[in-house]
Amino acid sequence: MWWKEAVVYQIYPRSFYDSNGDGIGDLAGIIEKLDYLNGKKDSLGIDAIWLSPINPSPMIDFGYDISDYKDIDSIFGNLEVFKKLIKESKKRNIKILMDLVVNHTSDQHPWFIESRSSLENPKRDYYIWVDPVNGKPPNNWLGAFGGNAWEFDTETHQYYYHGFTVEQPDLNWRNKDVQKEIQDVIKFWLDLGVDGFRLDVVNYYFKDEKLRSNPIDLLKGLRPYDVQIHKYDRDRKETHSILKKFRKILDSYNGNRVSIGEVFIEPPGNPKLANSYLGENDELHMAFNFAFLYSSWNAFSFRDEIIAWEKALDQNGWPNYTLSNHDQIRHISRYKKGKETVPRAKLAALLLLSLRGTPFLYYGEEIGMEDQPLPKEKIQDPLGKKYWPIFSGRDRTRLPMCWDGSKYAGFSEVEPWLPLNRNYKEVNVENSLEDKNSLFYTYKNLLEIRRESKTLKKGDIEILKSNKEILAYLRTYKSERILVLINFTNSDQDCNLKKLDTKKLEIIFDTHNKFIKEKISDFYLYPNQGIIGKVI
Repeated sequence: MWWKEAVVYQIYPRSFYDSNGDGIGDLAGIIEKLDYLNGKKDSLGIDAIWLSPINPSPMIDFGYDISDYKDIDSIFGNLEVFKKLIKESKKRNIKILMDLVVNHTSDQHPWFIESRSSLENPKRDYYIWVDPVNGKPPNNWLGAFGGNAWEFDTETHQYYYHGFTVEQPDLNWRNKDVQKEIQDVIKFWLDLGVDGFRLDVVNYYFKDEKLRSNPIDLLKGLRPYDVQIHKYDRDRKETHSILKKFRKILDSYNGNRVSIGEVFIEPPGNPKLANSYLGENDELHMAFNFAFLYSSWNAFSFRDEIIAWEKALDQNGWPNYTLSNHDQIRHISRYKKGKETVPRAKLAALLLLSLRGTPFLYYGEEIGMEDQPLPKEKIQDPLGKKYWPIFSGRDRTRLPMCWDGSKYAGFSEVEPWLPLNRNYKEVNVENSLEDKNSLFYTYKNLLEIRRESKTLKKGDIEILKSNKEILAYLRTYKSERILVLINFTNSDQDCNLKKLDTKKLEIIFDTHNKFIKEKISDFYLYPNQGIIGKVI
């Protein structure tokens, strides 16, 4: 099960590297940068790439509105370039995961064009169409991007449901033909050599058959959508039968293909809900844990979430951890605090790469790329356009990768589709590679340590009782024990590991390179210091 030992690197293709000078990243650009990721002595050392959507799309939601499931958008290349990406990645022992966006399609997808053409069209039932109720929508469901989730079609005089933008109609997963169509899509990409899928909003697939209105809790949020308790427009039990069918397809390919589901839920998250989509090892292989991503910067918050996640998993379940993605503020920005920002980023890397589970990294986090709010005229994200200035959208976390300090940061020869980070001349790959103390080498060194350690890749985990400001855990595999200590504060801390039956460590990794082995009968850490050591 390679995915249990892998480190996955998420690439937002529009923003990684532009090979043809149009200001937009593409597949050929990713191919050019594969050696940066793995295959060479000075590579970062990741094992798999997760690609955000690259299918044909009108780009209303930048690829999450797909108009053809079995092709590549010309912005990114074509199927031949994609096949080359698969081939070149395998030469470097890199797996390729695709985004599977099948809760909804674009309204430009041929299925929807046919579906809305008439009430009698064979594909009418591919989507969720309903008659008006007293001249109004059938319930109170709202779109995640704002407004009513029901759009009235003046030609056929019915409403269709869209959980996101009006241009993203939801598929009707109760339709057997829809199920077969998507199963064929999965097989198409697996046959091309894809190693698995990240399933977008997997807990949104089914909606309440009776179309009952959601309850309201006015204290729950600010937007009308946020104050709804989403009881009837997501997390329906019928989803599990679909995931079982997906799993059978994946397992039929030598049992080495993987599925990771985005079981989205607002803060504070819900590990138990995410775990429920793993089934009895017969649904998803992994589910994203948003509770961990929502954690505050302190030992007890992360400690609680790790314990909750481990408790929620059954004996067959496998955890995964991430701190950033294409929808969330980058963690280096979330946890930014003056001179502590980079030390904190190094601790975050240590945390992600030493826990039990599969780590997911987000492009640019290894060099310390931060978020940057954009002025209104530069915003392209439909969510940002809708809620500016209260919310500037997700563009801020999708800025172009900073490769060097040249005019367009080495990303393109022309102005990129989104602005560059203001500090790109200082924070870029070229500078990071020249500085052995950079954040990049923290990631690279930790990846090397993890790759060589069976204990870190597959060992058990035990959260240790310690100073409340210190996160301490023990990784164990057979007779080997590895201790991880992380000081989340800006002050010296005694670890208070009184129950650990040793006073000595063989240091494997130290963020500060100045570990004090012991102080009286306990371990001792400097401000913002983290260590990994073999227990002797």
